This record gives sequence, C-alpha cells and structure tokens, in this order.
Amino acid sequence: MTLPRRGVLLGAPVLALAACTPSGRSNSPAEGGSSHVMKTVMGDVRVTSRPERVVVLDTAELDSAITLGVRPVGATHTDAASVFLDYLPKDRLAGIRDVGAMMNPGLESVAALKPDLILTSKVRHGDKYGDLSKIAPTVMTESTGYPWKQNFQVHAQALGRVPEAARVTAAYGSRVRELTARLGGPAKAAALKVNVVRFVEGADIRIYGRQNFIATILADVGLGRPAVVDQAKGGFAYEVSPERIDLAAADVIFYATYGDPGKAGATRTLAGSLWKGLAAVRAGRAHGVDDQLWIQGIGYTAADQVLRELAELLPR
Repeated sequence: MTLPRRGVLLGAPVLALAACTPSGRSNSPAEGGSSHVMKTVMGDVRVTSRPERVVVLDTAELDSAITLGVRPVGATHTDAASVFLDYLPKDRLAGIRDVGAMMNPGLESVAALKPDLILTSKVRHGDKYGDLSKIAPTVMTESTGYPWKQNFQVHAQALGRVPEAARVTAAYGSRVRELTARLGGPAKAAALKVNVVRFVEGADIRIYGRQNFIATILADVGLGRPAVVDQAKGGFAYEVSPERIDLAAADVIFYATYGDPGKAGATRTLAGSLWKGLAAVRAGRAHGVDDQLWIQGIGYTAADQVLRELAELLPR
C-alpha cells in the first residue's frame, strides 16, 4: 500500500496553535487549588482547574490532550507497533507511560501514576467507572468517533484549556474553508463523490457511512458521497464481502487496512478484477491511507493531517 506524500501545506498546523500557549502553561498546577464541577454522562464530577497528571484511556482523548498542549502521564495503547498512534508527534509522546490495552487498562498502573484526572468514554469503560473514579476524577463522554467535536469541548473543559480549544476549532474551520475553495467551491466539492473503505482483520469490508470521524471531515469540506453510504448500519458503515466491492464505486476512493492485509481481505480484494475495474482505480483515484490517522485517530490533530492529505490527493 502506498501512503500519500504530505508535502502540500494547508494553513498552519493545529498543533502549532496549542504550542503557542505561554511557556509553562501545559500541565501547570491548578491555580490556587481551584476546581469546578462538570456535568457528564456519568453525573457531576469535580475536577481541578488545571490538572497536572492526566491519564487518557483511548485514542480520541490522547489526540485532544496533545492538541491542547497537555502531555498525559499515562495512556492506553492500541495494536500499533509504536504503542501510541504513529501520526502523533513523537516529542509530544515522550515520557507517557503505557497503562495497558485500550479495552482493558491496568487499574493498578493507572493508580500508580497518581492522576488528578482520567479521560475516557462510557462506551469504552463505563463498566469500570466506579473503580476509575476511586483513583481520580473521571470524565467520560457518552461515546467516541462521530461526536468527536463535542467530545473535544468536554476534554478541553476538563483540562482547563477552553481558550486553547477555541483557537484550535477556529483554525480547523479556516482550513476547511480553504480546502473547499481549492476544490473550486461548494458546488464542485459536492459534485465529487468520495468513498472510504476499510479492510478489517476478522470482519467484512467496511464502506464508511456518514456517522463516523472521517465522514464528518468529508462533510465539513462539502464533499459528495455515493448513495451506498446511506445503507450504513446506524450511519457507521455498510459491510460487504470482497465479491461486492464494486459497491464501493465513487469518483475517489480512500482505503485503509486494520490488521494483517491478507487476513483482512485487502490483498485478495485489491488484486481482484472487481476492484481493478472500478472507475476510480482505473483513473488512479484510489488511494491507500494510514488507518491510524484516518480511522483510529479521532481528534483535531488527526483531522488537520487528513485535510492536508485531502488537499494533495483530491482532483481539482
């Protein structure tokens, strides 16, 4: 799989905004020991105004923290060889302790870090809320993925980085508008039909619908989507076998692989006549992309890099 080059510049990086906060503010002590109460899906939670020792238990929360200039003391890992997702800047990850697998964090490892805030979601760790909240104030969002923008605001409030979050979201909006203009404006962007396909080890091939992280970015840019996406279960994804990969037809196709390409069906499908016969493939408009970035990342730092790749790969 050939990953896209990242030479096209599209505004200033989101991370640059977070880095522009005054020196020493990231992970600075709570001002005068102040705190505030947050209303969360699990009830009211009192958090310190500027948490110093934050543990994050999923990729979205890690992206939010890094985007806002906060270096967590601990985070869970995915199956990435690098432990944490590759698209995140290595210097921002230095020193973060691995507290276990994302779906099964080690509570003793979390407690050993003496956190003053834990960030995660109910869909991931709702069953562990009682234990986690005994360790430190635990702020959970309802779910992950599709509501990532709303979740980011919750993370920003919990981290005491609301002004920084406003700058991040404003920069994202500016970058989105710039890309739409580069594509020729809203009408031309809408006329370009885009599909996102994911090969998943142990599951059918997914054609992504409208209610997931990557779909929100495509919608923000104003890109069109083929009718097949409206068959996605719960708006998330429409699953097909390699024999029905022709249903992924679109003007542009982005595809990613989770797990071993052979076991995920990517090797077989990409070599098959149905895939090779798709107009996008014949026209050189089918692009392999990084699964960690496009699918697993879920946050403004990931979204910023996806916009850059869209700027390079979409036809104009």
